[in-house]
Amino acid sequence: MIGAGRRTAPSARGHALAVLRVRSTALGLALLPAAAAVILWTGRATGHLPASGGWDTARWVVTGLAVLALAYAGLVATVVVRARPAVSPTVPLDESAAPDLYGLVRDLAERLDVPAPSALALTPDCDSWLEDRTHPAQARGAQGPAGGRARLRRGARSQAPVLVIGSPFLWWMRVAELRALLAPVVAGTGPSAHPDIAAARRWVRGLDAACAVAERAAARRRTPRADGRGPLRPGCARLVGPCVRLMLRAVGPHATEMERGVAAAAAERAQNVDYGLRVVAQEQVGLAYAGWDRLLTRVALPAWRLGLWPTRLDAGVVSALTELSRRDRLAEGFTSRLGERPACDLLEEPGAVDAEVSLLAARLFLGSRPPPLPGARAGDPAPDWAPVEWPAYPEEVVDRIWRTEAARLFEALDSTADPASGEEPARAPEPGSAQDGPELYRPTLARVLGRFAAPGGSELLAAHITAQVARAEAAGAGGMPGAPPPHPGHPGTVPAAGSGDALPAPSPMGLPLRPPRGGTELLVEHVVATVCCAAVDTAGAAPGLDWLDGPTLQVGGERCGELSRLVRALVEEGDGRGLEEWLGSVGVRADKPVRLV
Repeated sequence: MIGAGRRTAPSARGHALAVLRVRSTALGLALLPAAAAVILWTGRATGHLPASGGWDTARWVVTGLAVLALAYAGLVATVVVRARPAVSPTVPLDESAAPDLYGLVRDLAERLDVPAPSALALTPDCDSWLEDRTHPAQARGAQGPAGGRARLRRGARSQAPVLVIGSPFLWWMRVAELRALLAPVVAGTGPSAHPDIAAARRWVRGLDAACAVAERAAARRRTPRADGRGPLRPGCARLVGPCVRLMLRAVGPHATEMERGVAAAAAERAQNVDYGLRVVAQEQVGLAYAGWDRLLTRVALPAWRLGLWPTRLDAGVVSALTELSRRDRLAEGFTSRLGERPACDLLEEPGAVDAEVSLLAARLFLGSRPPPLPGARAGDPAPDWAPVEWPAYPEEVVDRIWRTEAARLFEALDSTADPASGEEPARAPEPGSAQDGPELYRPTLARVLGRFAAPGGSELLAAHITAQVARAEAAGAGGMPGAPPPHPGHPGTVPAAGSGDALPAPSPMGLPLRPPRGGTELLVEHVVATVCCAAVDTAGAAPGLDWLDGPTLQVGGERCGELSRLVRALVEEGDGRGLEEWLGSVGVRADKPVRLV
């Protein structure tokens, strides 16, 4: 095993040297015309070559080519050196905020005989990795005299990478499991300290950053340079881009094999450290990922689209996975782990850290500013994210979504004709005065049930609601459930861990939207929301939160899971008997007006 680890490191170093040879080859090609010009001019000065005729023309032509080649090489080198590589948005974790966690990582590095990471950071993701943040462009922004900056730059090159830890791991895993999970990651600091591998990584990251800068500059008329102190014209970008892409393609295979060799060497080094616990920890990784994905898509996303960010997402993962272990036989036994010390105890203030990570998650997926609410005008100031605690989630998020969808359904009822009565569509009174208006326009559940009792009553409603949702999506009205994230365009910065610089705010990633829903699916969703509103208003039911399924209706303290099936039968088949029986058993008054937003 030790021999295999020793064979892996030279393999990674060999590919690193291959990457650096590409750099040396490019430099040699850039200097070749200059070398030829020196030879020609030296030959004239020493009398070995004629001073007139064709040799004189060749000297000037080669000299001109040398000047152009050196200028082009200088431009490429400037862009590569000054371009800021991409840095993962994270929450920096100072040692004062997590002394026990820093101690665990340092102890792990000592056991592995590798350098300890220079800093720790958290990310709202189920993954952990080492991130090199020592590129000269990242050290150049530090304040101080010129000599101090030079010393900082030299020190940054020898600095160990930053250890980025997935925040759900801290809350779900136990301390021993986290240590076993981080062992192969921390072991990667050993190969990272090798000069050849570190230089190759900086070169590849510089090429990648320069390629991104060239693409952005080519797409715009004038784009600020990576350091923010001057413009990079599209003409320069068109010159630099092909050369950078060519070198990036040349180093790509070697860089990939280098990283594979580094990962293999790290795995070999960490194999004897908590190996048995690592198997258990890997099982917890899959479980944590499933719970995190479910929590984001079913619970956090509805709140984010309303401009609200749940402040305890990581704590919510524990609740979601505990609920999963209660429901799923395959997850039996996982709750017994909760008696052991959780890894979040290694933090001084877990709640404050959880809040920072939760806000970063909202900004990552939907932008530094929340989506505009319905009715917002173009000149209105952009809203800011508002926190919401889990106890307030049902009232602030679930009830708000239901009443928004119910208002949309009654607007569709008011705007479409009833096929049975032959009435013409008309505009209902304002929501505030609807209860005093004619029975025709009162927002009651009886109106909804009566419309579906008529043949063809659902087609017009489905078409109207589909059109409304499509308009909301086109306008980016994030307050309307089902609308996608808006386009980025809000200013903001996120500090980089381990540095005093401010990095550009992350662009919205956008969660995958739900699969395209037809008119019937949307109509069922809106009718369910209306029934829930009526149950809350007239039967004492309450909006609730299911950690795995999101918004839910609580009747007598119990989750109502059959409502969607009953409503679907009404919408698709016109059979409302099951729904009417359920309404009667719960005590919902269909003739009472529903409170809308």
